[in-house]
Amino acid sequence: MSDALADVAKLPGVAGAVDDARKAVDRLLGHRILRRRSAEVSTESALRGARASAVLDGASVTLNELRTTDNPSDPVVQGSLRVSAELGPLTETWRNAPRQALARLHVLAAADAVDSAELGRPRTAGGSPSPSEVAARLDALSGVLTSPTKAPALVVAAVVHGELLTLRPFGWGDGLVARAAQRLTLVSRGLDPKSLVAPEVGHLELEDEYSSALRDYASGTPEGVARWIVHCSSAIAAAARDSQAICEAFMRG
Repeated sequence: MSDALADVAKLPGVAGAVDDARKAVDRLLGHRILRRRSAEVSTESALRGARASAVLDGASVTLNELRTTDNPSDPVVQGSLRVSAELGPLTETWRNAPRQALARLHVLAAADAVDSAELGRPRTAGGSPSPSEVAARLDALSGVLTSPTKAPALVVAAVVHGELLTLRPFGWGDGLVARAAQRLTLVSRGLDPKSLVAPEVGHLELEDEYSSALRDYASGTPEGVARWIVHCSSAIAAAARDSQAICEAFMRG
């Protein structure tokens, strides 16, 4: 049986970037504060990730505003917070039934923004790629995710993220869904089992590269796909350093 993701992992530049990101995550996981306070670090990471994902989708919100506002008015912010809150319970569904998990993510992301009949359902009209191509590629992605692969979790997560951003399968909230799916992949495949790293924070830190790297991925060329995976790896390394800073802040009290 072919292993397309393992082939992607062999593209030039990918292995080194993935290794650097993995080392950054491993350094974080070895922090001694996590023996006692990993749940608090995970909670803070989730909040930072929700804020970063919302900002990447055009919202304007600060961490302090999220901490002090019970019901933000921006539907993007509301959706990002709902998605972040339910990632843990979705981990097993993502592992076994990714299409079902994607539908649930969209319901959470878009509940305040689209008609209820459209929630969780891939778009059936308009946009590019066409709805028929979206359906076919979602099926292919689901098949890849539920098949064995020797590819590192970082590579799988980057491909998931890139595919969903490229397909824009739902038409609203696709960025929130794609970034959540990336994080779910890292958790479910064991790179970050306690969800301590917020890749969304890294993508926001590297925002100038985010769109151009995605265009490279969408080109479908080996070089473009490799550049996207290198970008995602750099974002995860940056996010791991951010979570390391959270740990240090907890150490200082």
